[in-house]
Amino acid sequence: ADLELCLQLLLPPMTLAALANSWLQEDCPSLNFAALVTQAAPAQAALWAKSPGVLAGRPFFDAIFAQLSCQVSWFLPEGSKLAPVVKVAEVRGPVQYLLLGERVALNTLARCSGIASAAAAAVGVARGTGWTGHVAGTRKTTPGFRLVEKYGLLVGGAASHRYDLGGLVMVKDNHVVAAGGVETAVQRARQAADFALKVEVECSTLQEALRAAEAGADLVLLDNFKPEELHPTAAALKARFPSLAVEASGGITLSNLPRFCGTHIDIISLGMLTQAAPALDFSLKLFAEGTTPVPHARRS
Repeated sequence: ADLELCLQLLLPPMTLAALANSWLQEDCPSLNFAALVTQAAPAQAALWAKSPGVLAGRPFFDAIFAQLSCQVSWFLPEGSKLAPVVKVAEVRGPVQYLLLGERVALNTLARCSGIASAAAAAVGVARGTGWTGHVAGTRKTTPGFRLVEKYGLLVGGAASHRYDLGGLVMVKDNHVVAAGGVETAVQRARQAADFALKVEVECSTLQEALRAAEAGADLVLLDNFKPEELHPTAAALKARFPSLAVEASGGITLSNLPRFCGTHIDIISLGMLTQAAPALDFSLKLFAEGTTPVPHARRS
């Protein structure tokens, strides 16, 4: 319950309302002909989880139906492990509005839960090795849907990494080329960051990483290193700069993640947590008072 409250406090109500409104307008920008099929009457629907994973996205689901004068009653808290088939919530409101929000709400919940599930799986694999560093996402998110995806990472127990370009001064390979060298790039980044932001530098060799650290980088991203190269490189960096944080990224999946976990690695970031996470399967079914039919689970 404490975790759920903390997560909800992260999401400003006006931001949720604005997002929900934009999604609903995208789905129905003009006439809703299907509404003519229904009669203007109160209705209720059951939300069913039909695939295993982690439940995430309740605030977005609530915000969508709040825009449509519908009320949601939840039976499971945010972050719950889903064992299908299970009834997760009930939605009540005018039938034409309930159906208007159905697909938008399901899409959001399914996608957010899928990312939370992938994040939880990655954290579980990393912790299984005894490693205690940060499993993180990346900025590889869907345009317009970043808040949901970053939130899903947090529900799954992963770090969200920088939310946007203003959260951390990340000096990538193209920045180094544009600046004319690592030292110049880091010096300019330090001036821009001032005291408020950290500076991280993407590096492809030990020599480049050492120059970045000497120039004042707070973090070094060892990008696309093979595990057998990664760990000695990180050890050499820590020997010279003990307070330097080292992040590993590039080509990391759930299957090879344990090979990247090591004493000198502080952060492991995986783009696949947002780019490749499969959506969970949910359905919203109308029911008459006193009856709650159970849908079939999705076949694997």
